Amino acid sequence: MPYPTSFDVIVVGAGAAGLYSALCLPASLNVAIVSKASLPVSASDWAQGGIAAVVDPQDSVDLHIADTLRAGAGLCDRAAVEFLVTHAAACIDSLVDLGVAFDRVSGSLGDGGVGAGEKLALTLEAAHSRPRVLHAADTTGRALVSTLADRVLAQSNITVLTHAFALDLWLEAGVCQGISLLYEGKISWISSAAVVLATGGGGQVFAQTTNPEVSTGDGVGMAHRAGGLLRDLEFVQFHPTALTKAGAPRFLISEAVRGEGAHLVDDRGYRFAFDYHPAGELAPRDVVSQAIFSHLQKHSPDPATGCVWLDLSPIPAAKIRHRFPNIIQVCQHWGIDILTQLIPVAPAAHYWMGGVYTDLMTQTSIAGVYAVGETTSTGVHGANRLASNSLLECVVFGAQLSKLKIEPQPTRISIEPLASSPWAQQLATATADCRDRVQAIRQELPRLMWQAAGICRDRDTLNMAIDRVKLWQTEFNALSVSQSISQLAPPQAYVLPAGFQEQDLRTWGETRNLLEIGLGILTGALLRTESRGGHYRTDFPAIDPDWQVHTLVRGDNWSKSDRI
Repeated sequence: MPYPTSFDVIVVGAGAAGLYSALCLPASLNVAIVSKASLPVSASDWAQGGIAAVVDPQDSVDLHIADTLRAGAGLCDRAAVEFLVTHAAACIDSLVDLGVAFDRVSGSLGDGGVGAGEKLALTLEAAHSRPRVLHAADTTGRALVSTLADRVLAQSNITVLTHAFALDLWLEAGVCQGISLLYEGKISWISSAAVVLATGGGGQVFAQTTNPEVSTGDGVGMAHRAGGLLRDLEFVQFHPTALTKAGAPRFLISEAVRGEGAHLVDDRGYRFAFDYHPAGELAPRDVVSQAIFSHLQKHSPDPATGCVWLDLSPIPAAKIRHRFPNIIQVCQHWGIDILTQLIPVAPAAHYWMGGVYTDLMTQTSIAGVYAVGETTSTGVHGANRLASNSLLECVVFGAQLSKLKIEPQPTRISIEPLASSPWAQQLATATADCRDRVQAIRQELPRLMWQAAGICRDRDTLNMAIDRVKLWQTEFNALSVSQSISQLAPPQAYVLPAGFQEQDLRTWGETRNLLEIGLGILTGALLRTESRGGHYRTDFPAIDPDWQVHTLVRGDNWSKSDRI
């Protein structure tokens, strides 16, 4: 297969945002999807709860808007929220037409929009005033992205490059020309008229996270290095109920479990969440996470490794089997029968509200660069995302790319990759010590971030962590691998030297991104001297009306937005 050199649009990322965006782009365009893994592996694929939309006559757009604004703790952009909610039903119709198999229940025509005798099944999740969350059992994200992936693979105008890693945006005179790409043993520059960043979040920057290994903040890192405007990086949502068992990954126990009636209890069997908020287990996620954290600090002999428990006994067993088969299966794998046993849970990093600033057309501050999904800061989530608005954001804003106006690009002449060059010789001298140091930083950074920028933060710990990350960045940039990569220039293509593993370079690239986003989260958290939504400062525990503003960063320059 010839090595690709030019596309009309390059979509970086293959979760719900990337796949749906690619399908929405005009069919006349030649589109590439760059995926770090096989299709579909993404945080979207792991999403359990569902996708929120007003499709029930007993619900209303105004209520969904109000719920979203309330959860966002004063930092939502109202115009963006109204855009999201008012376009939701049409996007659900589009997904149904594509074949996404949402759960259905008996009902009359027009009572859910799917056909005579049936309607879309809806459930209630935390901070929603009405049941409006569509689902496919407890694997909604998987149902969505698998359907989208099948559609993408059937499109003749879309090329999927799997096990490919985007290193950087390619800019000339401030305008994006494409990306530099690590693919099939080469680094080369691939041209395009537009690039869509849809790489998801950066949960792997934290030691405890529900995100998959691919969630390393790549799109935010790429945009930052290219001089793009980033916003509200300090706001991270910690999901309150991740499976907490020795040896097990932090598997997310869906909020829908609590929506169906499960209780949170401590070691004594006490239902403690109401001590912290009148809505108890169905309070916004930041409130429930902080409640669990505070309760463990007071009552657990080892708060760092302690847990509370999810009691599913209030839910009929038949409903548990129908709604949560994947949770049943995963918990059984780890020796927990959720029909008869409590599930040990604790908070973990789950969703990043901050990211690359975009407008309602998905345009970033960089000419020719667009962004969709968790990579972005569209303004719809504010300081704390409302449950199940994330998949909705992917499809509503991805649909905007159907309006993209660009001219198809001329075919570039293929460039013969350089198999022997001073660069290749220099990279070949990278020692095992260099690789080991990258791996060590990759392992140490998430532990530091969990300690300093996890659920509870304070000035001294944040300052300590910022100093540490800056030292790591200095050390990282001095590594021979970093020095070698910095010498590459477009439009040439380079073959990796014999003996140098492609995975080593991907690990280097991901670690570079994690260092950048880690420093951004820490710096934003230090700058914001209040507690709001997913950002909690023990030394500034209250909301400060003077901080009802966004934090902005471009390069090393931090500022505040005008008051919202």
